[in-house]
Amino acid sequence: MAIIPIRTFGDPVLRETGSVITEVDDALRQLAADMLETMYDAPGVGLAAQQVGVRRRIFVYDCGGGPGVVINPEIVETSGEWEYEEGCLSVPELRFDIVRPRFVHLRGTDLDGNELDIEADELTARCFQHETDHLNGMLLLERLEPDVRKKAMGTLRRRALAQQALAAVGLQARSAD
Repeated sequence: MAIIPIRTFGDPVLRETGSVITEVDDALRQLAADMLETMYDAPGVGLAAQQVGVRRRIFVYDCGGGPGVVINPEIVETSGEWEYEEGCLSVPELRFDIVRPRFVHLRGTDLDGNELDIEADELTARCFQHETDHLNGMLLLERLEPDVRKKAMGTLRRRALAQQALAAVGLQARSAD
């Protein structure tokens, strides 16, 4: 198993829709194992393929009940409402109160090629929605109220500029040696 670098805000792969998986094979099982190891190392409760640069419809999760993998997830029903502080490994260090449905009914496939039919609530339901959003090329930033989103984008821009400035200083220091 291997820890895969997690893609962060600004990486174009995070805005792409994952392709449907038509075959469950050893390579896909290895990807899932690597994704789980990466998720635990981060640490997080869910990780979608786009977050590790893979444009396929698979996510891993562990909301406290043990690890799970869902291939080609489809949320077929939602109900209720629940506001909860949500974060994202691809938008590090920022957390937002986001309202999502409290209950979901999810269908997909497991790593043995068997159909999954899961009803979940609260944290697990939120995780399923969040990871499915990633597979559809959507970040949690798009779920924010406009004023909160504007503030978050400003924070992300300032971070990007600071990283660019640090990189430029590092390059200047190396070229002076």
